[in-house]
Amino acid sequence: MTPTQAKSLYMLLMAGVLLYLVAFACSCTNLSQPEEDGEESFRQIEVIVVTGGHGFEEEPFLSLFEGYEDIEYSRAHLQDHSEIFEDVDDWDYNVIVLFNMTQKISPKRRENFVKLLDRGVGVLALHHSMGSFQNWPEYHKIIGGKYYTKPMDDHAASTYKHDIDFSVCIEDASHPITRGLSDFEVHDETYKSCGFEKDNHVLLTTDHPTSDESIGWVRKYGKARICCIQVGHGPSVYADPNYRRLIARAIRWCAGELK
Repeated sequence: MTPTQAKSLYMLLMAGVLLYLVAFACSCTNLSQPEEDGEESFRQIEVIVVTGGHGFEEEPFLSLFEGYEDIEYSRAHLQDHSEIFEDVDDWDYNVIVLFNMTQKISPKRRENFVKLLDRGVGVLALHHSMGSFQNWPEYHKIIGGKYYTKPMDDHAASTYKHDIDFSVCIEDASHPITRGLSDFEVHDETYKSCGFEKDNHVLLTTDHPTSDESIGWVRKYGKARICCIQVGHGPSVYADPNYRRLIARAIRWCAGELK
């Protein structure tokens, strides 16, 4: 082999090694990124999923929180309506997902709930959690909406309708939770005649006659990021990739990981 040939072979080998190193680095980067928001990497988010007071299909619902490298969830099924807030001194969770419809919450537990929000713990309120804690007005200011289970405060009782096909419309396509998403169709339950806080930042709407127009919004309370999504009754919507993406992004946004 001539010196020129040896030099060419050496250059080819070095180019191959360089390409291998670049490919390896890219593969490592991809492994650290969440499935659909690959432009950012996220810290580990600890989530507590609060249930109780309303029936639901557990396995399909809980699948919403599975399969993400950056989301780790635990479940708290309430037996005493609100015991998760009895003692929050050693609280380890970044986000509370509310999927309960429980009612009793003592003054101490109310105070502890608000303390968590003042620390910056985020809240994602889903579907029938809008009907929780009917006699605690501050709760509905926190999540930004209320399903009235009976007439109250000069407000008529809210209504619901099962098995409705309706459009989920992206009202604000620039928000981190909804950015890049398009309108989509769901088969789910609608609510109507709910109460809403005037300073909600609306992300999702629908024009179905059995539903209120506003079906998803964000807001702030204390240092906490709050998101409420009315959609979310049953397995058909839990399996919808658009809805699943909304939930994962909402968790990340509530944790302060989507800017």
